Amino acid sequence: MVPTPNVQTGFDVDCLLVDAGIQATQAVRDHGFLEIVTFTPLAEMMDDRDDRENVGREMKQDAVMTDKIETTLDRFTEDEVSSFQENGYLIVRHLLDDATRQAMRERTLSDLEALVEPIEYEAELQYPGAPESIQAEGGKTPRRLKTAHSRDPIFLETLKRPEFLNRLQQLLGPTIIMPTAHHNCIMTKEPDYSSDTGWHQDIRYWRFEQRNLVTVWMALGDEYPENGSLKVISGSHQKIYTPEQFDEELFLREDLSENQELLSNVEHLSLSAGDVLFFHCRTFHAATRNYTDQPKYSAVFTFRGGDNAPIEGSRSASMPEITLSEG
Repeated sequence: MVPTPNVQTGFDVDCLLVDAGIQATQAVRDHGFLEIVTFTPLAEMMDDRDDRENVGREMKQDAVMTDKIETTLDRFTEDEVSSFQENGYLIVRHLLDDATRQAMRERTLSDLEALVEPIEYEAELQYPGAPESIQAEGGKTPRRLKTAHSRDPIFLETLKRPEFLNRLQQLLGPTIIMPTAHHNCIMTKEPDYSSDTGWHQDIRYWRFEQRNLVTVWMALGDEYPENGSLKVISGSHQKIYTPEQFDEELFLREDLSENQELLSNVEHLSLSAGDVLFFHCRTFHAATRNYTDQPKYSAVFTFRGGDNAPIEGSRSASMPEITLSEG
């Protein structure tokens, strides 16, 4: 068998150990170190090389898998994007870490206790179940804490994280802008005096060049039908509607036979604390009042792409916007 040389360098003179397996050693003193030339059978060398190559392949595979895991954590998969496009909504479970959620919840509780304005009260909208007036019993029950982004830095800091920003870019493009005139709030459903919200599309009162915006709904606690969680109509964002299908406040008419097929696709959503719901501005959604004895809180924000400016002179253009990313 023809031996194959294997050169190793850098061994200290005083620490040289000659292994019994070395078939021949040639020592050459040079600049205070030894160069040792060992001869190993070719077959053994090939086996050793194969082992190293196998390890290398495994390491590369591990790196690829790690990359896939990281990619999945901070953005939608292709299937998830397709699901959003088809259904008009998507839930990402546990996207909001517990420390962030707790910080948001603590700010919510603090501002509710002090009634830090601006606040929208249930009595102002007069939806079914709301108090008759601000002066009536329960009249000071908040419906939402407005301008959430200015209440605590934690809200904007969270929305700028890759796990949120990357997903919004997948749906809206590289430039992500947050209008502060719409949503930008902490939705509250208190026991006793909360109200029912009928079927509606968020775009009904918004004015943008395109009817293409996405809302992010963060569950600060568990949400389920009994405490007034959202229900949606899957695929409703893709359809075209006539004015006759709506009442004067642009809620979908549930008494109209023409709307019954649409209402047969209702899905009741349940969110655990930390879950995040993404939904399209044309997706029909509704919610009942809170029938439990515990309040429910959700942080809600809306986003547009860079090619979808608000219409000048409209309410949508009445307040500053916040650019989260520029393409």
